[in-house]
This record gives sequence, C-alpha cells and structure tokens, in this order.
Amino acid sequence: METYAKALLYAIPFFILLLAVEMLYGYFVKDQKYRVMDTVSSISSGFTNILKDSLGLGLILVTYPYLVEHLALMELKATWLVWLVAFLVIDFAGYWNHRLSHEVNFFWNQHVIHHSSEEFNLACALRQSISNLIGYFPLLLIPAALVGVPNKVIAILAPIHLFAQFWYHTQHIGKMGWLEYVIITPSQHRVHHAINPEYIDKNLGQILCVWDRWFGTFQEEQDDIPPQYGVLKPARTWNPIHINFQHLWRLLKDAWRTKQLWDKFRIWFMPTGWRPPDVAAKFPIKIIDDVYHFQRYSTPSSKALNGYMIFQLLSTLFLLLFMFYNYATIGFNGLLLFGAFVFIGIYGYTTLMDRTYYAVYIEVFRGLAGLLLIWMTEDWFGIDAFIPWGSTSIAIYFALTIFGSIYFTFFEKAQLQKI
Repeated sequence: METYAKALLYAIPFFILLLAVEMLYGYFVKDQKYRVMDTVSSISSGFTNILKDSLGLGLILVTYPYLVEHLALMELKATWLVWLVAFLVIDFAGYWNHRLSHEVNFFWNQHVIHHSSEEFNLACALRQSISNLIGYFPLLLIPAALVGVPNKVIAILAPIHLFAQFWYHTQHIGKMGWLEYVIITPSQHRVHHAINPEYIDKNLGQILCVWDRWFGTFQEEQDDIPPQYGVLKPARTWNPIHINFQHLWRLLKDAWRTKQLWDKFRIWFMPTGWRPPDVAAKFPIKIIDDVYHFQRYSTPSSKALNGYMIFQLLSTLFLLLFMFYNYATIGFNGLLLFGAFVFIGIYGYTTLMDRTYYAVYIEVFRGLAGLLLIWMTEDWFGIDAFIPWGSTSIAIYFALTIFGSIYFTFFEKAQLQKI
C-alpha cells in the first residue's frame, strides 16, 4: 500500500495537469466541456477511490500470487513474450470484467459511478468506484497464472493499463484513422459513454478494440447521432458516495418488495435494469426516454459557491498528497482517522453542492472535530515537521469550512431563492 501511495504522489498531479490543459483548450477554442459542479464531483469521486485503495479497504477473494503459485503449469521467463502475454491477458480480462459490469444487475453498481456524469471530459474518467468492496478481478487472470506469468509483471502492468485508459475521455479529439482498428480511441469511448439507443453498452474494450470486434460489441461513432452522456436513471446528485450505492439500494428495495421468492434471488444476476414485474408496476422509476431533450442535473449556484467548491477541492487534494507523502510515518490507525476526515469532507461539501439542508451539520461537525484534534495533539498528523505553520493553516481551513457551510446554507441560499 505504501508503494501505491508513493505512486499517487506523481500520478495525481499529472492527471490534474492534463485536466487543466483540456480546460484551457476548451476555453480558448470557445468549446468548453466542463461545468464547475460536475467537475468537482468527478474529481472528488476519484479522491474517494484512491483513498479506499490506498487504505486497503475491501476484501480480495483471491490474490494473483496465490493463483500463480497453485495453478502454474509452466513458467514464462521475464522476456518480451511474458510482457506481451501479460498485457493481452489483462486487457482480455478487463474487457470481460467491463462487460459483466454492463450486463449484470449486481455488477452494474460498481460501475455506474463512472457513467454518472452528464458531461464527457477527462474529469469523468476519475469517477471510479468505492462500492467494489469485494475484489474478484484476479480470477479473470487465471490464464496468466496457468502459463506462469510472474506476479511482478502483473503488478507493474496492471496500474499502467489502468492509467492508460485516462486519455481517451475527451470530446476534443476526432477519429484517428487506422488507429480506430487497433486501440480504443476517444471516438469509440464517446460511444461507450453515450445513452443513445444506438450506442448503449457498446465498445467495452479498455486498450485494444479487437475484443469488441470479435464479440459483437463494437459500434462506430456516427456523425448524425451525436452522443448524449449520463445514465438512463439519472443520479440527480453531485455526491459521489450516494451515486456509488444508488443502484444497490434500488436492488435491495426491489428484492424486499417483490412477492416472488424466485425474483428476490434472481434480481441480482439478471440483465442490468431488470426489475420484478410486480415491483416495476407498483413502484415505477423514471427513465430517460428522449436522450436529446432531458434536463441535465444542476443546482442553484453562484460564483462565490463555485469558488468555494474549488477551494474545498484543492484543499482536499493537498490533504491527500500530504497523507501519501507521509504515509509510513502516520501509521495505520492514523491513516484511518486521516482518511475519515477526508471522506467526511468530500461527503459534506458535495452534499452542500446539492444544496441539501443537512450538509451544514456535517461540515460544522467536521470543522469542529478537526480543530479539536489539532488542539489536543498540537499538530496535524506531523505536518509541522514538514511545513512551518502547517497545523495552523489546517486549523484556518477548518474554520473556513465551518463559516462557509453556514454562509452558503443560511445566507446565500436564502438570497438565491429570492431571485
């Protein structure tokens, strides 16, 4: 986990830099693809994901080292062939894992967050799951284990394979000629994120597009069918934690409400979106039927609130980078407490973005708890050893959080309602 945390120290600033480049490009060509609230929600979702992964929160059914130790029938040496085989197996496994997420009710819950943005840009690539608490992906790597691909090869390639899926979440790159027949391109991935009937559940590949072409899930982007983004059951919230568990909550309610015992069991394994007939009739759920004219989610806002949310996002980024930099020194118990502050913070300020009344209580509680911790320990997880006046700066941040949540809940919101 410490190695992963160190890697994030370099990966996060790189991704943020690319986001800034795309934003600036959109600004100068007068074709901006970003909205402040959506972007803050997307990046905050990425923060929750890396926080979960860096703290090792989740249950791994079986690890790849265990599989290769017990299943290997031969041993590939660490030559160019082993790297090629490992890449192909990871990409093939990624295709089928992705396809399961789109085709099976239960697995869709771990992927819906990635599709929940009604925009399509590099930021939405960061919408990654925290609801995938049971890790089963190594089971899809059994072919690699059988031929004895070393664990260190998988350990190096897997994160590279994941990060390589970032760049094609953009609307500013058109079709790419002959590369459209080799790799997943922005054009192909725009199709994948679209909710148009012609496009939905297509282009499930991750790096190579050959799997989609072989297994019948490929669809080319059409000039006369502009992609429309989001999910057919809109999230209607900026809170990424809510989005992560919305679908699971619907499944639980449907399984409870149905009178048919068989439906209580099979709902989890039926195609995505399937509902027991008796429940669907009694408790209908609104689904987008006209993808070109549905109302995209927005909440009352202002330049002040937008600026405050950018401040919260940058502050959270700073806290995470410090946590990863000081990972070993903070210790496991300290990391859990640190992570709780960050997690509650993301929940609080994204709930405030929704203009939900109870957001102020979450933010005031977090601010007071942070100030109390700094007062009791006379530090903030050792930050004063690295930054002069570090804990004082964090205390000011918590004070601003308390003030900001009260102001935007009780004062600015009331003013907006009068307009």
